[in-house]
Amino acid sequence: MFTFVLLMIAGGFCGYMLQKKAFPDVMSVITWLVYALLFLLGMEVGANEQLLSSLHTIGVSGLVVAVVSTLGSCLMAALLWKWAGGELRCGSSSHRADTGVSKGKSPLKDSFVIISFFVAGIVSGLLFPCITGYVRDISFVVLCVMLFCVGFGLGCKPAMLKRFRNLSPKLMLLPLATIVGTLSACLVLSLFMEYSTSEVLAVGSGFGYYSLSSILISQSLGAELGTVALLCNIVRELIVLLGAPLLVRMFGSLAPISAGGATTMDSTLPVIMRTLGDDFVLLSMFHGFLVDFSVPFLVTFFCSL
Repeated sequence: MFTFVLLMIAGGFCGYMLQKKAFPDVMSVITWLVYALLFLLGMEVGANEQLLSSLHTIGVSGLVVAVVSTLGSCLMAALLWKWAGGELRCGSSSHRADTGVSKGKSPLKDSFVIISFFVAGIVSGLLFPCITGYVRDISFVVLCVMLFCVGFGLGCKPAMLKRFRNLSPKLMLLPLATIVGTLSACLVLSLFMEYSTSEVLAVGSGFGYYSLSSILISQSLGAELGTVALLCNIVRELIVLLGAPLLVRMFGSLAPISAGGATTMDSTLPVIMRTLGDDFVLLSMFHGFLVDFSVPFLVTFFCSL
């Protein structure tokens, strides 16, 4: 996490120092890096036989928890956005964004392109599993470059950083809305699942942070539930990566951020920036940091019940 923060700071510094220079559209670069990351993620999924073979059993449980918990967080985000009046900033500098998607932009077409890259990656992973050993390292490099570019884009627009001071105080509650919405949905869902309430809450408390949450749950509650947590939180991240424009249309401008959970300051940040625009980047980073910080405490707490 700190590596990603440092990369964004370095990118912001470079962008600030070179803001008067002429550079290609940074957003276009970020878009293609997002496509590359999704392709690589698809390759990793396609080459993972254990992950693919578990999709029809415990994978269903992970998918259900992911969809329901994400829906709960999006509903809370929609209520918060409505309470804030659909405004990002307060006072005379308020910025109203009812959809977060620019006019003339088709969320269905955008999501289809994104899904196509992911599916192409899965097919490639199935056909060429021997070359997937380096995928994770390459993905890390691509993500680092992408976050540097995000920071660079912010640094080129120093006036945007000043807008954070005018951010609506109500929106500072977005991390809390994400946590409450997720856990409330998991609490209701646990009534219909074979797992206990505390186990479902532990899985949902990963908020997309699949590496840490799955390890903690595996150590405390066993490998099966750890796998459910892994799949659940991977799916939650994919929901944002593949469907951010649709989430905005359905639940409002805060939905992709809330759905992204702990990932909104790193892996899903470029997609959020691309979908919602520069104005939401600082809120996304603030949200991701606080939700990320809550993961080990909440997961450990529910595992101990």
